[in-house]
Amino acid sequence: MTRSKKTLLERLEANEVLVAEGYIFELERRGFLKAGPFVPEVVLKYPEVVQELHREFVRAGTDVVVACTYYGHRSKLRSIGIENALERLNVKALELAVEAAGETGALVAGNLCNTWEYDPSDLKTSEKNVRQIFREQVQWAKAGGADFIIAETFNYYGEALLSLEEIKKAGLPAVITFSPVAQSTCDGLSLAEACQRLQKDGAEVVGLNCGRGPKTMIPILEQIREAVDGHVAALPVPYRTNEQQPCFFDLRGDDGKNAFPVALDPFFLSRFEMADFAVTAKDMGINYIGICCGAGPHHVRAMAEALGRTVPASEYSPAINLHPVFGDQEDRRQHFVECLVGPG
Repeated sequence: MTRSKKTLLERLEANEVLVAEGYIFELERRGFLKAGPFVPEVVLKYPEVVQELHREFVRAGTDVVVACTYYGHRSKLRSIGIENALERLNVKALELAVEAAGETGALVAGNLCNTWEYDPSDLKTSEKNVRQIFREQVQWAKAGGADFIIAETFNYYGEALLSLEEIKKAGLPAVITFSPVAQSTCDGLSLAEACQRLQKDGAEVVGLNCGRGPKTMIPILEQIREAVDGHVAALPVPYRTNEQQPCFFDLRGDDGKNAFPVALDPFFLSRFEMADFAVTAKDMGINYIGICCGAGPHHVRAMAEALGRTVPASEYSPAINLHPVFGDQEDRRQHFVECLVGPG
C-alpha cells in the first residue's frame, strides 16, 4: 500500500523542510562526473551510483530527493555531443529519484537550472530557446512523478521568470532560487526585489542557492526575508567564503590560483558549521533549508540533528566518549594518552 505524504506546502506550514542538493559536486568527487561541463551523464552510465547517493542523503535526513537533472538540459547535453540522450537522461533521473523517495515518503523534485542561453541583447530568440528548454524538462518531470520543481542558480530575473511560467503551466509548485554571486541580478534587480517579484508571480518558495557559503549568504538572506511574505529558501555551499572572497568563485589557494571548482578542499566547512547555519536560518524565519554544491551526507545529518531530528543515519552519529584516546574511559586509555599526546 502506498503511503500518503504531505505536500511541500503542508510540510512548510508545519515545520522546516531540509533539502540535500549538491549531487553534481559529490558525484565528481567520487569519480563519476567530469568537472567543467558538469553534465550528469552518470544518470545513464552509472545509475546505481546516483541511486546510492540519493539513498545516502535520504538516510541522512533530507525531506526531498532532487532528480539529478541539473545541467541535464538540451543546451548542456548538446555542448558535449549527447543531445540525443536528453529525454532518456531526464526520464531515468526521475525514475531514480522516485524510487529512492518512495522508501521513506520523501518528496521528489524535478530540477531546472540556468541555461547559459538567456541573452538580453536578443530576447526574442533567447527567450524562445530557454522557454523550450524549461518546458520539456518540466514535462518529463511531471510525467515522472515530481511533487514540485526546483529552478535554481539563476543570475537573470528574466530567465528565472521564464522557468516559473513553465512550471505554473504544468500545475506544479515552484521553488525558484538565485545564485548570489553578485548582490544583484544581471538585469539590475536586487536579489530581494527579484525574489519579491517571483513570489508575487506565484512561486511558492523563493531564495538563494549556491555561490556563497553561510557567512556571506546570510546578509542577503536577511534582506530577502524582510522583503518576502512567504517561504524563503537558503541553500549555501559548504565553503568558507568571507568578505574579501564572498563567492566560492573568488577563493584562492596558497599558490594564488583559483580554487574553484576542484581545489576547494582547504575551504571545506565542517558538519558542525553547516549545522550552525541550519539553526541560524531557522531562527531567521527561513523554513526551506538546505545545502548546495559540495554537500556530503555528513553535513545533512548534522543539519537534521541540529533541527531537532533523529534520522536513520543518527544510529552512527559520533560517540567520541568511546574513543580510546579522546574518550572518557580513563582507566583504559591513560597510558596511550601519555604515549601519544604527552602527560598532563
